[in-house]
Amino acid sequence: MSCTILIVDDDPVQRRLLEALVRRFGYGAETAESGEAALKRLDPASGTPIDLLILDLVMPDLDGMGVLTRMRDLKRVVPTIVQTANGSIEAVISAMRAGALDFVVKPVGAERLQVSIKNALRVDALEDEIRRMNRHAAGALTLADLSTKSEDMERVIRLGERSAKSTIPVLLEGESGVGKELIARAIQGASDRRGKAFVTVNCGALPEHLIESILFGHEKGAFTGATEKHSGKFVEAHGGTLFLDEIGELPLEAQVKLLRALQEGEVDPVGGKKPVKVDIRLISATNQNLIELVKRGQFREDLYYRLNVFPITVPPLRSRRDDIADLARRFVARFAAEEGKRIRGICAEALSLLVTYNWPGNVRQLENAVFRAVVLADQDELTIAEFPQIAAQVEGFDVRIPPLALGLPVSQRPDREIVRVEVRDPNVLPLLDESGDVRKLEELEAETIRFALSHYRGQMSAMARKLGIGRSTLYRKMKEYGFFQGETAEDDERAA
Repeated sequence: MSCTILIVDDDPVQRRLLEALVRRFGYGAETAESGEAALKRLDPASGTPIDLLILDLVMPDLDGMGVLTRMRDLKRVVPTIVQTANGSIEAVISAMRAGALDFVVKPVGAERLQVSIKNALRVDALEDEIRRMNRHAAGALTLADLSTKSEDMERVIRLGERSAKSTIPVLLEGESGVGKELIARAIQGASDRRGKAFVTVNCGALPEHLIESILFGHEKGAFTGATEKHSGKFVEAHGGTLFLDEIGELPLEAQVKLLRALQEGEVDPVGGKKPVKVDIRLISATNQNLIELVKRGQFREDLYYRLNVFPITVPPLRSRRDDIADLARRFVARFAAEEGKRIRGICAEALSLLVTYNWPGNVRQLENAVFRAVVLADQDELTIAEFPQIAAQVEGFDVRIPPLALGLPVSQRPDREIVRVEVRDPNVLPLLDESGDVRKLEELEAETIRFALSHYRGQMSAMARKLGIGRSTLYRKMKEYGFFQGETAEDDERAA
């Protein structure tokens, strides 16, 4: 799902024009005719979150400045572009001080508005990512920082909030790359153990002969090579959280000792003379079906029930496609800043590609794909050309991979470039559809009016004159073709 932009203006004509432009840019659009209606829609309980606000400053009752003030008081953080017919310096300064990110003057051109929207979304994504990374580094990341538009992911967050209120053992289930460790850190950040130690153990990467020493510690001289005393992961996590990742990879012998440590609340260091008491919050994770491992005798049943007290299943990225666009924008903002590149965002077609792809590697694969795209990018916007491997696997996006992108040496590159580049004049109106048939007259007429709407920046008199039709006929045709949505007949007459 693309970004949702809320357009707030008391003028019905301006609302319709901005809505048409926003939808043409590839974003979702909603409208509100007053400041009070806008604040009501910005309420988190009102539905899908609003990603960007285009706000008119001059409105009856509650004006734009009043909306910005109320948003600040209510702590509604939404990137805002303000617009007005009065482009005075005083108005600009006041709007920026009140929290606006950008300022446009009516009538705003299509190109200026599109650039303003991309910049506002980029700044918001970067600030959000920096805030999340800082909280992550400080051990203060909470479940409230994991924004989502997916119902399945919202359920994960709600369950995480409940588990954070106690010390109940949590088992996070889900495919590799879905972000299980991030959720585990957020659970600790929302609990009374926030700021305490968070110790991660990848059970699949532990050398089998050192598992006991790594988990429970050892005394100096306990075995060959033990030249120093080692406290072990359980002791390191004392007072905080122990995160056992890929718990299904733990060997059976180690499972017995892990079960005892969890039951008794104490560990026996290798070579130690007495057990050591530990106070930990246990969160484990797996990408396997543990109950199937139990049936095959590869995982202890008693340990399974000890771990599976509060299971949370994290959905794969393909099941939460509504989040892909937001995640991609956040990654673009972060990597562009790290690489020192001025990239505003991702074009609508590239976002459509990313949303369509199934992402077997989940969020981790998306993050790496965006990182690579940012490094390859030569322009200020990522396009399909920066995602050749992804496009090659999605029907309808036929982009071949250039030899340089594949990393082939010069000797192995073909003599002729194999990248398909389609160059089209955006002002040329195609007369044939995808099947090669002549397009219907009403489609051509609608597209002509849409182009005129952008070209003449919504100036109805100029549009009607250049198209050779009357203003009333132009309004009627625009209404027929869906340029005006959600307005009354009285609004149409008043606008005309």
